[in-house]
Amino acid sequence: MILEVAILQIKPGMASEFESSFRKASSIISSMRGYIEHELQKCVETDNKYILLVRWETLKDHTVGFRGSADYQQWKELLHHFYDPFPEVEHYIKINLGQEPL
Repeated sequence: MILEVAILQIKPGMASEFESSFRKASSIISSMRGYIEHELQKCVETDNKYILLVRWETLKDHTVGFRGSADYQQWKELLHHFYDPFPEVEHYIKINLGQEPL
């Protein structure tokens, strides 16, 4: 599993409109092959700052499948005009922190 992480800085005065557009865009991403789940959280300390977490089965499901799809164009139309600056997107894998045997 891959965790996509994006810090989203929204233009001042546009947070409410962004959240509304994100609700619409959620149906796009959730219909993609390899999609597992996503969540959007709003920062408590910094106005207009959000974090987007998306879980994918593979990195290619996001970088090739989603970003290469026609649906991604609709995602961009709904959301990309809200960002300033444009977010950096990173991908993470889970580290097994199981107990070492004694």
